[in-house]
Amino acid sequence: MSVCLKNRCPFRLGTTSYIIPEDLAANARWLAPVVDDMELVLFEADGISNFPDHQTICSLRDVTNSQGLSYTVHFPSDVFLGAFEPTERLRSIQRCVQVFEMTRPLAPFAYILHFHGNRRGKTPSVDVPLWLKYLDDSVRRLTDAGLPPEMICVETLDYPFELVEKIVFHHDLSICLDAGHILFYGYPLESYLKRYFERCRVVHLHGVRKGEDHHDIAGIDSGLLPALLQALCCEDHRERVLTLEVFSETDFRRSLTVLEDFFDKRNLF
Repeated sequence: MSVCLKNRCPFRLGTTSYIIPEDLAANARWLAPVVDDMELVLFEADGISNFPDHQTICSLRDVTNSQGLSYTVHFPSDVFLGAFEPTERLRSIQRCVQVFEMTRPLAPFAYILHFHGNRRGKTPSVDVPLWLKYLDDSVRRLTDAGLPPEMICVETLDYPFELVEKIVFHHDLSICLDAGHILFYGYPLESYLKRYFERCRVVHLHGVRKGEDHHDIAGIDSGLLPALLQALCCEDHRERVLTLEVFSETDFRRSLTVLEDFFDKRNLF
């Protein structure tokens, strides 16, 4: 690969475990010479699962030991900690604990968690106070089960993050600023950076094409990308991961080129 940014950025640069059409371990081996981190995007539904078995965990750990690749773990998207049904909340809590225990040998940099609403959109529930109450209780049960609060990064989604910030602050959780979501849904990126960056452990970055997100970052407004990258380059001595949250080799290569051009023009390498 012509562009390699491993160990060159003032943050850990990563991407997803779905860049080449292979399994988790093969993606890790392919990415390890190029980036610093890989987001393990996990799912299990309808009899199909990519949850890593013992052999896969050993293979992923070998890549860490030999090439210094770290991992962020994205909890499955079917986790609904604020669901109104008690059985659904319990299943979601158990799923998170299962993934945490399964991946613990990898010493992940962070765990990415969605506070899914009961519906999509800027108002995430027909009863927001009740949804928040259930979210708060589920988070307490997760931390009681041993998940380190600072390792849990609550991701910005389609609703205003102010709705859930009290839960994040109260439980001393971290934040995953998904810049792609923030821009896609029309929220002010600079305001989010000012309000939440201190607590941010992971940043997701992706672009929009034909009304869909999670594409390469070449089309991101030229004024917004510098604001994000300059924040990541600040000297607050907190290590962070920037994940190019794309799902193809083409989008990944294009995004790497954009980042390299940005740093080259500013003589930041």
